[in-house]
Amino acid sequence: MNLTISGHHLDVTPALRNYVTSKLDRITRHFDQVVDIKVILTVEKQKEKEGRQRAECNIHVKGNDMFAESSHADLYAAVDQLVDKLDRQVVRHKESLKNHFHAAPKRVM
Repeated sequence: MNLTISGHHLDVTPALRNYVTSKLDRITRHFDQVVDIKVILTVEKQKEKEGRQRAECNIHVKGNDMFAESSHADLYAAVDQLVDKLDRQVVRHKESLKNHFHAAPKRVM
């Protein structure tokens, strides 16, 4: 699995990098066929403080690409919301990949 964490208008500190990787371990725990993860952390110049910190992520898994983004006043909270969204998408994708073949019912005569 390739993991790329980049920051726009902020420096990605080792503490922030460790936090993001520890949160993304939850996704790899649910689905082990993750090929590539790209995380972009940004700080936007807005007057209101509510949606200023933003986190977005692209995940490439076998057979699909997923995207999620989240914004919050705190960057750590934005990462938490982002991972929750991605976790739901990965679980839904994993459920769709399961074999839904059922054996034909036996005929009773």
